[in-house]
Amino acid sequence: MPEFDNATSPADVTDPAGFVDPVMLQTHRPHPARIYDYWLGGKDNFPPDRAAAEHAIAAAPDVPQAARENRAFLRRAVRLCVEAGVRQFIDIGSGLPAQGNVHEVAQELAPESRVVYIDNDPIVLAHGRALLASNHSTTVLTGDLRDLDELLDRPALRELIDLSQPVAVLLMAVLHFVDDDQAAAAVKAVHDRVAPGSFLLLSHSTAEGNPQRAAEVVKTWDDTDSRIRLRGRAEVEAFLTGWEPLEPGVDFVPLWRPDGPTADSTRWMYAGVGRKA
Repeated sequence: MPEFDNATSPADVTDPAGFVDPVMLQTHRPHPARIYDYWLGGKDNFPPDRAAAEHAIAAAPDVPQAARENRAFLRRAVRLCVEAGVRQFIDIGSGLPAQGNVHEVAQELAPESRVVYIDNDPIVLAHGRALLASNHSTTVLTGDLRDLDELLDRPALRELIDLSQPVAVLLMAVLHFVDDDQAAAAVKAVHDRVAPGSFLLLSHSTAEGNPQRAAEVVKTWDDTDSRIRLRGRAEVEAFLTGWEPLEPGVDFVPLWRPDGPTADSTRWMYAGVGRKA
């Protein structure tokens, strides 16, 4: 998933009918959201995205499985939040629509749930507009992970999200696209602004489960705007400082409260959920 560029807005890339300006797509170079889309079996990607995605697969054939496991963790964690009474969700670095989007999971259990998606890929914005045209409790915005205070004050976000009430903020596979200071500042900004009873849901790529293969896999993002930074368990745990980590703490994505067998699961990403007391 990409870091965000607030220089790009929906108006910049789509006309009133929702058509994308192809100049803004930068289809000549891979984009993290579209690489991820390819791994998930999506069709909203271009030859450079597919070439980058296949580079990772050549080095580690289980990478697409890791992407699917990450989506499964998202669904488990969203259900947990709904069951805890949360009815507001902010998904930062949402990527292209895939099976089991946040609003689908949350609103199936609690139809009154409100969801804000944030991403910078023009394709995500166009698909979001089309997908959510008749859903008035869900929207898609552009924003900058490095300036969450600005984002959280955005009128379009505040129309749906009441920060005085508990909210679940998702940082799924996105913190690894910013440096240490920016990642720490983003997590702190979330903690400072959300109400007690809120949740932070995060996942993060790591080399600790695949030390021999990781160096080649990270080259997948060399030609994108957002090179990846792999971090270890202790560094991911540090992102939950100030939050009450839910059991089992930080663990590999498929091992975080699994709802099925894990014997053949991957070890490419860590996951964690924290609650603000």
